[in-house]
Amino acid sequence: MDLHPTLESHWPQDLETAIEVQESLRPKVVREGKLGELKYVAGVDVGFEEDGTVTRAAVAVLEFPSLRLVEAVIAKTPTLFPYIPGYLSFREIPAVLKALRELQFQPDVLLCDGQGIAHPRRLGIASHLGVLVDIPTIGVAKSILVGRHAEVPDIKGARVPLIHRKEIVGVALRTRVKTKPLFISLGHKIDLQSSIELVLQCTTKYRLPETTRWAHKHASLLKEQDGW
Repeated sequence: MDLHPTLESHWPQDLETAIEVQESLRPKVVREGKLGELKYVAGVDVGFEEDGTVTRAAVAVLEFPSLRLVEAVIAKTPTLFPYIPGYLSFREIPAVLKALRELQFQPDVLLCDGQGIAHPRRLGIASHLGVLVDIPTIGVAKSILVGRHAEVPDIKGARVPLIHRKEIVGVALRTRVKTKPLFISLGHKIDLQSSIELVLQCTTKYRLPETTRWAHKHASLLKEQDGW
């Protein structure tokens, strides 16, 4: 994947600089867009090694709509930013960018394990990454960072708005009955409805979409534990 070689240059390593970066990137988030014909969809997930000093990113590329895994890349980088809620993208994105560079298959959209605009400054990892690489991105989070929502009916596909500061920033989406909902927010160059539809198209019998499941298995090294 052809990315600008200096994206990580002068990467923020302190909170003050990170805030400035978020404020500068937030207006660049595109909150609309429809996906055209999709050939490949990708999941992005991040883990850590050696007491958090090493960041390990996994990108799993799946053929669409078959959801057949065609490629998975793991990349590691030194962790450059401290753990501060709301600023986790500064810990995670350098390794993600490295993994994206190593891909042979170009994904049409990235589903990130984390938030899009459902973020205090509307720049979670999906939005941050999307602006940097100029690819449609979707936030697929397992927990809430900001906002509240009504009870989600226990029906697959049911969703209710996630509201923060009187703004709809995403939805709580039931992807499997009798399990907790996921929290979907647009990341970049896609609208919320299209984000929801694609997440459901990528979800089979599990709570997580296949993109996220494959990326998580690699980011957490479960594939090694399972003997893959």
